[in-house]
Amino acid sequence: MSRIKTLATVALLGATAGACAPTTFDGALTAEHNPSIYSVHQPVVQRTDFVLDLNASGDRLPQSEIDRLHGWFDSIGLRYGDSLSVDEGRGYASGARADVARALAEYGLVLADGAPVTGGEIPAGSVRIIASRSTASVPGCPNWATSDNGVAPPQNTSTNYGCATAGNLAAMIANPSDLILGQDGSGNGTGTTASRAIRVYREGPPTGRGGLQQTSTQGGGSQ
Repeated sequence: MSRIKTLATVALLGATAGACAPTTFDGALTAEHNPSIYSVHQPVVQRTDFVLDLNASGDRLPQSEIDRLHGWFDSIGLRYGDSLSVDEGRGYASGARADVARALAEYGLVLADGAPVTGGEIPAGSVRIIASRSTASVPGCPNWATSDNGVAPPQNTSTNYGCATAGNLAAMIANPSDLILGQDGSGNGTGTTASRAIRVYREGPPTGRGGLQQTSTQGGGSQ
């Protein structure tokens, strides 16, 4: 009797699993018709270029132009993830590049190699500073379609499926351009970084080195 009941239960579970199997779909995935487990909502990276032309004096930047550069950095809210480059136009002003690099180092950033193409010709005797900033967002999220009934025949994911994961990724990524290119895994300094915590633990003075603090138990607060 127990064997018959077991076989009947297995048959029932098989029929239920078969009813939940996804249907064949050969078209393009959309938020409204997505029978797969892949999300159609993905972060989109956009880049904005800020441009500033500085007047060079010979091969260097005068102090007045360096002050302009600092003011420009503050006005655009220069931050980590921004890519800074220098376009010297037809010449090569190595001294001006060095001046920009020193000003940029105060913000914890370094100059990028090369420079993106910008509109307009660089005036003679000038260098062009380009600050490229990338932002990540998830278009179409949240997507709570009025016709969305959740998982229902034919089996589809919710129209909002993937919005939370993709939105959190876009919000938390420190450098949105890493979503496109990533970072080079050079491995330089990896051993030093990994052993830093151990070195601090070994070289740091013990917390009880100064002895126990003497605390009087006499007296007490007024009542």
